[in-house]
Amino acid sequence: MSAAKARLEHLWQRGREFLGTEVAILGGAMSWVSERHLVAAISNAGGFGVIACGSMTPELLAREIEGTQALTRKPFGVNLITMHPQLSELIDVCIKHHVGYVVLAGGLPTAPSIAQVKEGGAKLLCFAPTPAFGRKLVRLGADALIIEGCEAGGHIGPVATSVLAQEILPEIRDVPVFVAGGIGRGEAIVSYLEMGASGVQLGTRFVCATESIAHPNFKKAFIKANARDAMPSVQVDPNFPVIPVRAINNDASRRFTAFQHEVIDRFRKGELDQKAAQLEIEHFWVGALRRAVIEGDVEAGSLMAGQSVGMVTSEQPTAEIITDLIAQAVKALAERLPAEAVA
Repeated sequence: MSAAKARLEHLWQRGREFLGTEVAILGGAMSWVSERHLVAAISNAGGFGVIACGSMTPELLAREIEGTQALTRKPFGVNLITMHPQLSELIDVCIKHHVGYVVLAGGLPTAPSIAQVKEGGAKLLCFAPTPAFGRKLVRLGADALIIEGCEAGGHIGPVATSVLAQEILPEIRDVPVFVAGGIGRGEAIVSYLEMGASGVQLGTRFVCATESIAHPNFKKAFIKANARDAMPSVQVDPNFPVIPVRAINNDASRRFTAFQHEVIDRFRKGELDQKAAQLEIEHFWVGALRRAVIEGDVEAGSLMAGQSVGMVTSEQPTAEIITDLIAQAVKALAERLPAEAVA
């Protein structure tokens, strides 16, 4: 083993041991994309696949877990949204099917949901937007944290990955911390590992994996796009808040801005009360991601993507993507090591 490869093994050893994987790379949970085929492919390639439960019912999640288990014997996890009305039942499904890792996302999880995961014997990963939240989650029982910057695709927070890493990695050392948001190459992976991360999470980079079931039109949009095409959704009035979503600009993105103006105008004319107007705005995107990912409507659908989309240049097998990332990381480390250490 080269000195650079040995250095990489050392840097993410804690993450690898926690996940039970060859490499400490998690697949980001992307609704409609992170299903059994991609999840199993990531795990079989040495990484850690994560099923995106999204709005699935407990019955649908059970079938997805069973389908994944039929494709891989390697570790994988399930991402559950804390606001899901059947969260407790979904946790029960994970425990019943012996899922070893549960990721609670989309908000600060409650103490009962954390206890339910832990009592069921699964390891718990949670998203930490600040050091204070991270410390609280660890006190409540989180076994590992994920920090995700605004460069990520889908629903995003306001802070960049590099800033979150500087805020949180020096402060929280008692559990593994995985970094996400805008990561598309091995050099970036190395930089976060050297800052103290135990591993990383990538979503956008895996959308165009050969094993991904995303529609060919969806994949073509990713391959064609660059970083500046993946922009957050626009909020036109602070009285009608919109959780920003990063996606590739298309007709739907532009229509959403105009639609907000139309709805707010109807509110001002007295045709809608504020609650009804807010609901109309929030419902604009219902079904939009499925239209793009599954049906291939890349103009009226939602093209959720992180800013690393510009590094997605072709369709590749998942194992090849991971191999490329490792090669880039090892090369970056080799260039930093003294010549005698590399020989």
